[in-house]
Amino acid sequence: MGEATRLAGWVHRLRDHGGLRFVDLRDHFGITQLVFTPDTPFFEEIGKISRESVISVEGEVVQRLESSVNPSLETGEVELRVSRMDVLSRAEVLPFSVAEDDNPSETTRLTYRFLDLRRERLHRNIQMRSEIISSVRRRMVEMGFTEVQTPILTRSSPEGARDYLVPSRLYPGKFYALPQAPQMFKQLLMVSGFNRYFQIAPCFRDEAGRANRSPGEFYQIDLEMSFVEQDDVFTVVENLMCGLFGEFSDWEITAAPFPRIAYSDALLRYGTDKPDLRNPLEISDLSDLFETSDFQLFRKIVQGGGVVRCLSAPAAEKPRAFFDRLERELKQEGAKGLAWLTLTSEGAKGGIAGALGKETVQQLCQRTGAQSGSALLLVADEKATAAALAGKLRVLLGERLGLYRENTYEFCWIVDFPMYEQNPETGAVQFSHNPFSMPQGGLDTLNSKPPLEILAHQYDLVCNDLELSSGAIRNHSPEIMYRAFEIAGYSKADVDDRFGGMIKAFRFGAPPHGGLAPGLDRIIMLLTQEPNIREVVAFPMNQNAQDLLMGAPSEVLPEQLEELHLEIRKLKKA
Repeated sequence: MGEATRLAGWVHRLRDHGGLRFVDLRDHFGITQLVFTPDTPFFEEIGKISRESVISVEGEVVQRLESSVNPSLETGEVELRVSRMDVLSRAEVLPFSVAEDDNPSETTRLTYRFLDLRRERLHRNIQMRSEIISSVRRRMVEMGFTEVQTPILTRSSPEGARDYLVPSRLYPGKFYALPQAPQMFKQLLMVSGFNRYFQIAPCFRDEAGRANRSPGEFYQIDLEMSFVEQDDVFTVVENLMCGLFGEFSDWEITAAPFPRIAYSDALLRYGTDKPDLRNPLEISDLSDLFETSDFQLFRKIVQGGGVVRCLSAPAAEKPRAFFDRLERELKQEGAKGLAWLTLTSEGAKGGIAGALGKETVQQLCQRTGAQSGSALLLVADEKATAAALAGKLRVLLGERLGLYRENTYEFCWIVDFPMYEQNPETGAVQFSHNPFSMPQGGLDTLNSKPPLEILAHQYDLVCNDLELSSGAIRNHSPEIMYRAFEIAGYSKADVDDRFGGMIKAFRFGAPPHGGLAPGLDRIIMLLTQEPNIREVVAFPMNQNAQDLLMGAPSEVLPEQLEELHLEIRKLKKA
């Protein structure tokens, strides 16, 4: 106290109390209150200075009056009595307030992102992002991983999302691609003898943005391990997640080992392969019960190859309007309707209760565990549609009835993904997940099982309905890889052309290996409790993949196009 101090920062707020003027000075570390007295030569000037102007001050640190202590500030017990001031930069009229949350549009925020980043919440998020990345690096190194940077300019791989292409000046008509992920390079590192690799990897995909997905680019914690099986990968990732979430949050975290749910089981019980386990509701399959039921509507659907899915929820006291609203919302998702009934001490009531016999109601209760006070809600349709509708209904019920557990991170693994799926338009067999995954059972399974019955050593990490990562035990055998791609319609020449570097490497001794790549931006979303990924990225694009601050994408000069042997072709108007 009484110490002479020099501070510099931005004018956050200014308050005029007549004989005294107070300025909240903000810098990277927080806010400090400055006191200006009338006997200083700059007293009048500070009263006219605009918010967000940059000033430098010197003065004496003094104790605040007890009545003016601000416990919400780290410096709330002291203030700086200013004896000298220099104005370093004057700010123009602001497009929105930095000090108050006046809810500017996203377009305005992204156009003036440098101002947006001065706001306390966003500034804190980006600082926390840095601390999380530092923690990830420390934890990975402690677990024996080596950080390696892989190329940014590489070859196009048309099997995934759309590539960002970079034209070559030296090789006319040829293109590099920005990596959608370091997939092949990290596998090559395993072949090269690096036992455990990781990287905070930038990835580039030309795809639309969503609240939980950045358009254009994102970062992931890319990792790969040699001489491992699925359980070894899970142990490493569980240690990382439990340590990371325990360090940066006081919420409850799923204890390791995380639950493992087969892909087919997840679709049945939750209607999605990204289940939110904070919601306790589970879906039941009642198709066999209705196959011979007197309830003709459902009987006809089941006998035609469809299914019946049911949810039991504590909603018996809800009025009919509650169920009517749910039905309207499901119809917007493509449902034909919603069947329901409630269970009271006087028996089944409402909805389809009158159309079901007493015996059928009893069977429904036995199969779902429903009791008095429960409501049973049923959807019937073809298998995939019914799963999606029941999943949507599960989410709506969890939200409307307040069933979600709060202040908790619920992790799980989704395992046993199908290796192949059928293209709904062409009927052709195609890879359903990652083409470089090892099929369960290896070459024998590829040669003996129908493609749609083959499972892969593939897995997803899910937390609170967000898919954080996809991964796999990799296919490290050229023979198995050729056969796996052959089933999906690729010739040996196709594989050699597109993945020749990796195939060549596998012929010189490749260890069994596997890994995954948790999405860093999504992890930070969860830890900062932000609903939108753009709140945890310093300079994001908008949903239309535009950088409003820098004006990208933009046109380039004709001489640049000429250097790259490119010509812009104008589209003819229809």
